[in-house]
Amino acid sequence: MPGYSEFYFNVDHGYLEGLVRGFKAGILTSADYVNLAECETLEDLKLHLQTTDYGNFLANETGPLTISTIDDKLKAKLLTEFHYFRNHAFEPLATFLNFITYSYMIDNVILLITGTLHQRPIAELVPKCHPLGSFEQMEAVSIASSPTELFNAILVDTPLVLVQQPWHIPKSPPPHYKIRVSISHLLIMQWKSYLEAFYKFCEKQGGTTAEIMRPILEFEADRRAFIITINSFGTELSKDDREKLYPTCGKLYPEGLHLLANADDYEQVKAVADCYAEYKAVFEGVGSGTGEKTLEDAFFEHEVKLNVLAFNNQFHFGVFYAYVKLKEQECRNIVWIAECISQRHRTKINNYIPIF
Repeated sequence: MPGYSEFYFNVDHGYLEGLVRGFKAGILTSADYVNLAECETLEDLKLHLQTTDYGNFLANETGPLTISTIDDKLKAKLLTEFHYFRNHAFEPLATFLNFITYSYMIDNVILLITGTLHQRPIAELVPKCHPLGSFEQMEAVSIASSPTELFNAILVDTPLVLVQQPWHIPKSPPPHYKIRVSISHLLIMQWKSYLEAFYKFCEKQGGTTAEIMRPILEFEADRRAFIITINSFGTELSKDDREKLYPTCGKLYPEGLHLLANADDYEQVKAVADCYAEYKAVFEGVGSGTGEKTLEDAFFEHEVKLNVLAFNNQFHFGVFYAYVKLKEQECRNIVWIAECISQRHRTKINNYIPIF
């Protein structure tokens, strides 16, 4: 219900909100990361993780630990928690949680198609997909040779069709359509549609949910606009086509997006960011030398700050989104530390992004 009263929120959603806040208390602290960074082997890492909320999640691994095993188990633990939320959720929280999974579905489709185009076997690619974005038709992605096939044979039977805007790909596309729009463009537009649909859904809920999710989704939309712009330099993508790929639910819309569409290099992109205090700070933290902070790291840091702030308010759905994203960052941190330990590359072991 729009403008959902906090007096009624706990009736349907209070238990799950309390639960996710309890899980949030188990997120690794700075002291935990210090201990992990001091580990000499992956077995030491396993022992330290046993003293946290991860407990014995690696107890059944009898052979030598590998990075991929740790990564898989971390994702499996997050998936178990998320499924518990989803299976016990009432509407509209259930739809909100479904929206969280759609982004992972899109990323999985992108991974599978990119791998297929590079002649990688589908059996090798599927295990690399994020479990939160798995769907039945996933392995059929390799048969798509055009945007029409991708949509009609695969996406139309997935939840992703719910966020697909009609103008992106018509049900009976003209012959020239497959030439005009590549599969990669279709998937970028799928991300655009997803963010705009999710933003609209949160705004419809109103109240604290809209208040908390608005800056988070605005940042995600603007981050994608910055990345699309930078990645398009040196390609055949025209400025007009570039602008059509930008999500329109961020702070940059409309003036900032128009400026990005006409940018010709990184410095011009940075000049656009300088017009927005929030993004100026992000770009100023980026280094130019080897081993310095990348733009991707700066974006992740800002994302963590926004998600941590979501827990300062009560009676809203944003805590579920924030928890999943913070746990995802925590997984990246643990895998990064494990990689450094495994490769004996300790000089960069502290280049993780702390959460608390």
